[in-house]
Formats: sequence, C-alpha cells, structure tokens
Amino acid sequence: MSDIEINSILTETRLFEPPANFTANARLKMAELETLHQQADSDYEGFWAQQANALLDWHTPFSKTLDDSNAPHYQWFNDGTMNVSYNCIDRHLATQAAKTAIIFEGENGDTRHISYQQLHDEVCAFANALKAQGIKKGDRVVIYMPMVAEAVIAMQACARIGAIHSVVFGGFSAESLRDRIEDAGAVMLITADGGTRGGKIVELKQAADKALSKGCSSIQHVIVLKRSGHDIAMQAGRDIWWHDAIADQPSSCEPEWVNAEHPLFLLYTSGSTGKPKGIQHASAGYLLNAMTTNLWVFDLQDNDIFWCTADVGWITGHTYVAYGPLAAGATVVMYEGSPMVPDGGRFWKMCEQHKVSIFYTAPTAIRALMKLGDDLPAAYDLSSLRLLGTVGEPINPEAWMWYHRVIGRQRCPIVDTWWQTETGAIVISPVPGVTATKPGSCTLPLPGMDVAVVNEAGDPITRANTGGYLVIKKPWPSMVRTVWNDNQRYIDTYYAKFGGKYYLAGDSARCDEDGYFWIMGRIDDVLNVSGHRLGTMEVESALVANDAVVEAAVVGRPDELKGEAIVAFVICKGERPAGEAASAMVQALRNWVGEQIGAIAKPDEIRFADGLPKTRSGKIMRRLLRDIAANKAITSDTSTLENEHVVAQLQGKV
Repeated sequence: MSDIEINSILTETRLFEPPANFTANARLKMAELETLHQQADSDYEGFWAQQANALLDWHTPFSKTLDDSNAPHYQWFNDGTMNVSYNCIDRHLATQAAKTAIIFEGENGDTRHISYQQLHDEVCAFANALKAQGIKKGDRVVIYMPMVAEAVIAMQACARIGAIHSVVFGGFSAESLRDRIEDAGAVMLITADGGTRGGKIVELKQAADKALSKGCSSIQHVIVLKRSGHDIAMQAGRDIWWHDAIADQPSSCEPEWVNAEHPLFLLYTSGSTGKPKGIQHASAGYLLNAMTTNLWVFDLQDNDIFWCTADVGWITGHTYVAYGPLAAGATVVMYEGSPMVPDGGRFWKMCEQHKVSIFYTAPTAIRALMKLGDDLPAAYDLSSLRLLGTVGEPINPEAWMWYHRVIGRQRCPIVDTWWQTETGAIVISPVPGVTATKPGSCTLPLPGMDVAVVNEAGDPITRANTGGYLVIKKPWPSMVRTVWNDNQRYIDTYYAKFGGKYYLAGDSARCDEDGYFWIMGRIDDVLNVSGHRLGTMEVESALVANDAVVEAAVVGRPDELKGEAIVAFVICKGERPAGEAASAMVQALRNWVGEQIGAIAKPDEIRFADGLPKTRSGKIMRRLLRDIAANKAITSDTSTLENEHVVAQLQGKV
C-alpha cells in the first residue's frame, strides 16, 4: 500500500433521499443532471461554452473556450469581453429593478432593504467616486470593512471600473492588513470607522492607521465609511469620508468592458505561516462557476431569500454573497454581527423575520449552536426554510443530523459542499432535488468537475474507503490563475506534485462503495499512529457522536513509540469538566472512541475547554492546536481569535 493511502475508520450508513415535494419543484431534476454530466463528459469545452453563452452577458462574444497552450496557466474565453458588475446588476434592471437585492441587518437591529435599482445607483456613485480619486483599470484596492452592504457596493464598484479588489477580513490584525496591502501594491484602502460585533466596536480605522504607519507606501487615499459613529482620527490629504466621496457623484457609470481573463480580485489565504498567498481569480470564468453552482446546488428560485452567513472577507462571501446570487438575480441577506447576540437564537430569529428559504453556514457555527440545545431554535418559526447548506470544512455526522432534525425539521435537503478559495466555487456537492445524502459526505462532483482520489504515484485509488490525495484532473472556469507576485509558488503548491498532470487540492479524501466522496482532512493533518494513517476528521466525528460532546478537534504530537500520539481538544455540553469529573470523562471518551472505530484511534490525551481557538469566520487554528499539544511556546499571531481565553484553558493554565 502506498504511504499516502489512509485508513478509513468511520462508518456511516444512513441515507436520506430528497423530499418528494422538493424534487417535484426543483430547478434541476435527474434527467437534466444526467444530461449535463453527459455533455461535459462527451464535449468538455463545448459544455462550458454552452454554459458561458447561456448564463453570462458578453460585450464581445468569445470564440475560443479554453486555451491550455501554457498549462497550468489555463485561460477561459480569453478573446471575449464582459463586465462582472453589469452581469450582477444592470442586466436585471429591465425585469426586476424593484426587487430586493440585499437585506442587511446590523447587530443592533438596524435593517436596510436595497433594491436592484438602488444597488445600481449606489455602485455607480461609488465607482465614480473611485475614479475621482484616480482609481483606474488594473489598480489594486484593499477593502477592510465590517459585514455591511457597503462592502459589497465597494466590491461591485471596483469590478465596474476594472479595478482589482482585495478584501481583507475585518477580524485581521493591523500587521495582517499591512502584509496584504504591501503584497498587492494597493493604491487605495476602503475601511470604516468601526464595526459592531459582540456588543463591542471593532476598531477598523484604528487598525488601518496602525498598518499604514508601518509601511504601505503605495496607498494614496483612504475612504472611510461612517458606521459606528465614534470619534476617529482622519489624516488630511489622505482620508476622506465615504459620504463626502460620493456627494454629487452621478448614479450612472458606464461599465469598463474587460477581457474575460482580467483579474477580478485577489484573496489572500489565511492561517498559513509565512508570506500571505494572494489567490488571483479572473472575471468571466469565476462568475460563470459562481452562477452555475448557485443554480445547481442552491436551486435558486425567483422568490428565494438566500442567506450565506460568511463574511465577504472569505471566498464564500465573495461567491455566495457578493457575486453569484446577484448574477442570478436573487435576494441575499447580510448580517453584521455575532450569532450569539443577544443570544444563540439570533440566526433563527433572522430566518423567521426575513423569511429565509436557503441557509448556508459553517459546521463550526452549527456545532456552537447545537451546544445550546434544541429549545432555542424550536422557539422560532423556521417554516420558510427549504434548503440548508454547509461550507468550510467537513461536517461530522452528528452535527449533520442535528441540522437536519432541529433546523430543517426533517424536510429540508442539506447540501454539504466541498470547495476552496482556489477553486472559486463549489466542486463537490449534492444536487438537492436529485442526490441522496449521507451525513458527513459531500457526495458527488458537479457537472464539468473531473475529481479523483489518487495515491502517491498519481494513480486512481479503486479500493473503496481507502484515502489518498484529492485532485481535479481537468481545468475548470473559476480555477485560481496564479499566486499574485509569486507564480512559482502557484506551480509548486498546486501542480508540481504530479508533474502538472492534476490540480492538487491539499485535502485527503476517500470514495465509498457508491462513489461518494468523504473529505478526511488536510493532507498535513493526517495522523501516522503505529504505522496506520488516520484522518483527523474521522476521530473528531467519533468523539462528537458521544452525547456528552458538542465539538472536538484532533491533532497529532510526536511520540517516540507510536510515531504520533492522538491529542483531542473537546468541548462538552454543559459545564467544562474538571478534577475527578474530567478524569472520568477522559476515560469514558477513550473507551467510546475504541468502541466506535477501534483501539488504534483512542486519543492518548484529551483536553477540555469552553471553546476551540477559532477565527471570527469559525476556522479552527489547527497549527495553534499542534503547538499546544506539543507543549510548545505560542509564537503565532492570535489576534484574529474570537476568544483568546480558550488558549490558556487548552494549555491547562486556567
């Protein structure tokens, strides 16, 4: 067996067919899905050309679909011209100008409903303001804002004039912001006086000033949105208020018609060590997959209210808030604050109030809300929901079941989606009116996505439930084009492993007897225990299947005897166990894992805390956990953590 082949130790046999009433009204039914797959298999380029012509409005039609002459630098539709903002806004005005495009709600409860006409007018006014400040096609603009409608307006305005935006998540530190500004060579920063989260003001302008004081010489202007209203410093000659910038600007702005391959945005990957990695996405190909996945995976209908809870600082917020749903003419919900304000019912109250029909969130959020029990969501009318989704990491089966039972009331299909910043859009997912789902599996690749699990030699693994490298075998329109300012890093990271033959996702996965894909974690998170290679996700799922556990994260630490020892960080329901209760719980959980999946997977050490070290986006900082498990000093940046206090708990200091 090749070294990369990973032992699967998780058994999940439950199967859920799509509800008959959902299938009857679905946009994509079995016959249509099969036809799409057949078209992609028989004429790959023709398939994507057909989708691009059907779903995008072109200023200059393309004649060549895929240019692979300089692989792995693939180009799609590269002799066509178009504009992303036009495709998201202008083309809807003739038929649905009065339809709500964005429903915004602040943490304090303030709400706005912005129609497509209003969105057009505000985007155009801000685009003109950018041009008045000297911003032109190809300039990089960094956006560092709270999760407010103006963040999307700024993104769309950049797209309208051909500027390349780079959104930096508002939870990032001044140092992280500085690194991204400098790498992008940005000439403008768009920020706000502050945002609101957890009842506190997030000092965005203060962090921006700190970043700019330590470099960022390329920045010429800073536009500041007045959101929190508290006093901030404004630097004369550099800083301008948003409302002053747009004053007297006309509400029309001719779109800049750009080449299909013109960069739409840079998005820097987070959580990795070393220099930030600027993922570059192109205009037309990115928008095409953003649209196809919104239509296929989320079954978007004319009257849907779509709430993707992701911040626009992440790729999910780009594709399923700022671009894809708007290109499809949908109504999206944006929420500024914490899901725990004033209590853990905030999400469900908003679903009730805004009649949300499609709800898309992260497994970490689901587990955090699951910890609070069933009574909170039961207090709200969730009958408007018809489809649920998960994104960001594999969802463990027990959290999937809670989501299905308590939130979906056993009538909403769940689309468990696998994709990455680099893929631009969803790659593997159920099609909700067609695909039978299995708790914890992202199921099957979408049409036009050629995905496989391969061994160290790059050969497909044909034995069911044996893990290996997850790869994509053919280029696709929304794929990463390069790493900004570091093309060699692009080649080394994504294509060097298999000699340019495949795109390397960096995740381990397995296929079961039905061909369903199961993500087993990052390749670098695989545990090597006494010669057995185990996926961390499967050990975590076994722990969370215990009634006493709400969330778990598993990492390895060096062990002279085993190679690696399994260390589990566990959050229990109720109070954090301590003393004798903690010792008893450790033994009970070790025995439980042994019963569920075998003695080889028993954690060698279990630590309890009130939470896991997560960024505000819900991403677990696993590198931090590995350092804690190995009792190393914490040297990595923890400023983006939602709750830094849990680090001391996991270290056993409190």
